[in-house]
Amino acid sequence: VIVKTLEETPKNATHWSTRSMAAATGMSQSSISRIWRAFALAPHRSQTFTLSTDPLFIDKVRDVVGLYLDPPEKALVLCVDEKSQIQALDRSQPVLPMMPGVPERRSHDYVRAGTTTLFAALEVATGKVIGSLHRRHRAAEFKKFLAKLDKEVPADLQVHLILDNYATHKTPDIKKWLLAHPRFQLHFTPTSASWLNLVERWFAELTQKKLKRGVHRSVQALERDIR
Repeated sequence: VIVKTLEETPKNATHWSTRSMAAATGMSQSSISRIWRAFALAPHRSQTFTLSTDPLFIDKVRDVVGLYLDPPEKALVLCVDEKSQIQALDRSQPVLPMMPGVPERRSHDYVRAGTTTLFAALEVATGKVIGSLHRRHRAAEFKKFLAKLDKEVPADLQVHLILDNYATHKTPDIKKWLLAHPRFQLHFTPTSASWLNLVERWFAELTQKKLKRGVHRSVQALERDIR
């Protein structure tokens, strides 16, 4: 059963089920289930992955992880990113509340009221988040966010920003701003390696706890909820 599961597939499907494996081996479905559980096999599950092709992958990982594990003195390490196109969605019918034995229910269809973009900087040492909401997602908005960070971070601290390779982070206007504010230093994650940026974990928490099941009849209501 183990060899068949790992090395073969059924003729009429992409993966085995307990029913098809039982039919192919002459065993019971319960026996197949026990064997798969014992060897932690789950043919019905599939995951995706991406390999970074960044030629400086190792150097960038060492740079970012080094900031996490041993941040410089008199400096602040911030993980920065944007969560763009956050939709304000209102359900076509009122949400039906949870009852004993019945989960919360909501209509499949919805009404879009617009979108917003959240710029966020997660302070690695404390978990504090500095955020800013904008209706557009351009270098101009990113520059405004940098100015906000410059205003909120004490002037005697160096600022190390960990961020991805998005084009808005590298425009001539942004480079000019950075030259005028030398205490800001940018550290880019490798391409296809957003998992290295800790603010992505915070975005996931925000999505799971506030956005995924939220009902917002306007962008203003959505932005109030995010704040």
